[in-house]
Amino acid sequence: MNVLVGIDGGERAFTAFERTVTRARETGDDLTVAVVVDETDHPERVEDRVRETLDEAGIEAPIRRIEGHAGGGLVELANEGFDRVVVGDGERTPTGKIRLGPTAEFVLLNAETSVTLAR
Repeated sequence: MNVLVGIDGGERAFTAFERTVTRARETGDDLTVAVVVDETDHPERVEDRVRETLDEAGIEAPIRRIEGHAGGGLVELANEGFDRVVVGDGERTPTGKIRLGPTAEFVLLNAETSVTLAR
């Protein structure tokens, strides 16, 4: 499976990324990481942490940068032949419902490929 995981530098995104790396190692999925530049002050730091995690897992994966609208960029990139998009977001409200951020919501509503919401 060809998997795209988006990451903005937030801890939820890194948690989703780490889970995706673990799955890719177990299943042999091909992985591409998309760093959302406009969502982070220091994309280089995010890329360094991504590379470190990939190296520790023994996985080679390209890292792409998305500039501009995060959700639109992820959806556009996903249309280049990915089987799944992974986004990390979502928190539970006091009533138990999931509250999504604007990027995750956009990807869930607009992607033509399967989307996994990792929390």
